[in-house]
Amino acid sequence: MSKSKSSSASVNNKKQHVIIYTDGACSGNPGPGGWGALLQWKDQEKTISGGEANTTNNRMELRAIIEALRILKKPCRVSVHSDSALIINAFTRGWIDNWLRKGWKKADKKPVENRDLWEELLQVMQPHDVEWVKVKGHSTDERNNRVDRLAVDASKKFQG
Repeated sequence: MSKSKSSSASVNNKKQHVIIYTDGACSGNPGPGGWGALLQWKDQEKTISGGEANTTNNRMELRAIIEALRILKKPCRVSVHSDSALIINAFTRGWIDNWLRKGWKKADKKPVENRDLWEELLQVMQPHDVEWVKVKGHSTDERNNRVDRLAVDASKKFQG
């Protein structure tokens, strides 16, 4: 259900490869938050950002990926780079498949938080072959630092 990486190499090779870096930020948790994304395709780049007045960091991390995938106009091979261990582990360790199988319950039997955004993410992923890449936050990865700045700047619009 949580489609990642195509099993058909010939179909996969025909799709254009897009690299996406995403990040979320929140001043307080909950509090005013922002998200940012950088999309790279060949030699082209696009940045997007947004935020909310009352949200959480995890919601902003999810929103960044959703909005980045939403603007892709056709099915692509996508490498999503994120410093969110929760999101990366949900897909690379099969957590999301377990949540779906257990009716959106975690291993501790508690409901999965932000189910609405997880469901939205699964929906916008459908046409794409998505690879999940964990990056270290606030480190030497300039693209990750760039989306962090986008997210922080977006969150400031909702403060005060």
